[in-house]
Order: sequence, then structure tokens, then C-alpha cells
Amino acid sequence: MIQKTVCHTVDLIPSLYYIAAVVDPVEPDNVLRVLEEHADYKLTTVLTTHHHWDHAGGNDKLLKKQPGLTVYGGSDQVQAVTHVITTEDTTLSFGSLTIQPYLTRGHTMEHICYYIQDGDNKVVFTGDCLFSSGCGRFFEGTPTDMDGALTKLKTLPGSTKVYFGHEYTVANCRFALTVEPQNADLQQKLAWAHRVGCTTPSSIENENLTNPFLRVHEPTVRQAVVQRGETASALTDIEVLGRVRQMKDNS
Repeated sequence: MIQKTVCHTVDLIPSLYYIAAVVDPVEPDNVLRVLEEHADYKLTTVLTTHHHWDHAGGNDKLLKKQPGLTVYGGSDQVQAVTHVITTEDTTLSFGSLTIQPYLTRGHTMEHICYYIQDGDNKVVFTGDCLFSSGCGRFFEGTPTDMDGALTKLKTLPGSTKVYFGHEYTVANCRFALTVEPQNADLQQKLAWAHRVGCTTPSSIENENLTNPFLRVHEPTVRQAVVQRGETASALTDIEVLGRVRQMKDNS
């Protein structure tokens, strides 16, 4: 995972070095070891998704060993942050890469996902907002907040690769199948996740097929949360999202 976050680099001055960025370097020694193995790479930037220790907890140590790094984050709660992002109006330029920060509140209120484009190649780093066939707990936000965040992500191009913050795919698929037991895409994904172990990256297309938190508009998901005396069609997507999250929290 650390190597994959380091590999998003561009040729700045071919005769000198490549510039590199890292996302949520919670294990900075691994990042530094990779940089030692690739001496032509110069780390300049840290992109932090949110302030929780298992994402931002390595920033201080990394800066002590690599002074002068630019550290982006959503608030001053982010360890060692140098640039606070509070709006989506400004994109970040990184060589030939365009980095669009999305404010994705819900898990925390300063959570940011980073959507990165390089020509036809598109990736998004989702931290604890969107997981493979799951999403993060609503620790600080509401279902309304998370609905806004997930709506931004599920409407990205289907080919966008999704680099999520934790490997929970097997458990997430098992839960998702309690919501949609007849979902053939989910059944196949669970079998595949068992075989491969590490499932990073996913894709927006696959998440729209297998992630109940992105599928709150689907009749099968809505029916799974309907309560006595209700009709599924009368529920709002936000109500469905909140109930699916409660089911997952209690599972």
C-alpha cells in the first residue's frame, strides 16, 4: 500500500529527479525505505485524508526526516498540516497530474478524498469515506453528510480506480450480502476477495454494483431496511443510508 501511494510521480526534470507524493503515510519508515530504493524520486507532498491517528499519525515523523514537505489536510487537527483545504474550488497541480480535493464529510467533518487525473488515468484516494463494498462509520457527521460525500464519489467515471484506507473487503461483502443476498456481482466479489487477499484498488464501476451504501436507490436495498407499516418507495435515500449504516454497526 505504501509503495502504491508513492508511485504517483511525474517526470519534472528528467536529468535530475522525479517528484513524488504520498497519501496518509502512517508508516513513514516504509515510505522512507522505498525512497532510499528509488534515489531518483524526491518526496515533496503529503496528502492527508483526515486527522485520525491511523491516517495522519506518521506525518510528524516523516517531516522530521524529510523537512520542508507540503502537508495538505482538511483542518488544523491534521498532524503537521501546512496547507488546510476548506474548499473544492482550487485544484492542486503536481507535474502533469491534476489533484481535485473533495470535501467528504461524514466519517469526520474535515475528511478529504483526492481525485487524481493524468490524461485518461483516473484514481481516487478515499481514506475512511469509501471502502471496497462499504463505507466508514459516521463518527462526526450525519447520514446527510455522508450521502453528500458518497454522491460525489459514485458519480466519478466508472473506470476510476479506488484506493481505500483499510482492507475490509471480505467483511464488507459478507454484510452487503445480508442486504442484497441475490446480488451476483457481490457473490463473485466475495469469492474473488477470499482468493486474492489484498483487493486494492477497486473501481467506481464495481462499487456501484456491489456497495450497499452507494445503492440506496435500489429497490433491493430499500426493501432490506423497510419497517412495519412503511413502503420502501416512501423512504428517502438518506433514511435508507442511515439504516444500512446502523445495520452494519450492529452486525
